[in-house]
Amino acid sequence: MLKASMKIMVVDPVTTMRKMIKQNLLQMGFKNVTEAEDGASAWQLIQESVANKTPYEFIISEWEMPGMPGLELLKNIRSTPATQKLPFLMMTSDTNQTTVVTAVQAGVNNLVVKPFSVATLKEKIDKIFNK
Repeated sequence: MLKASMKIMVVDPVTTMRKMIKQNLLQMGFKNVTEAEDGASAWQLIQESVANKTPYEFIISEWEMPGMPGLELLKNIRSTPATQKLPFLMMTSDTNQTTVVTAVQAGVNNLVVKPFSVATLKEKIDKIFNK
């Protein structure tokens, strides 16, 4: 169920990309968007939010990141009982079928290929939450 107050995190090492996606989400009506620059800092924020009983409700993450990449972040989320059902949208510029298969096997809810439009982002989010 989509709601304006949904707690969302955007994870991408490129500041301009994070800002653009956050702006897109704000244009869609979402009001509670946090940014993280890599998987490690995102994972820490996710764990803190669970401990504080204010968990994130949706993650949008880049695949390619230094330190902890998006796939590892996704695997951490799926292997932790408190977060295993957390909706996750993976972003990638890699159109290789192996990437898609790997992400699906790891439990991603949907995948979006960069660059993408606001309409495409909205469509991917709608597919995740309207299953």
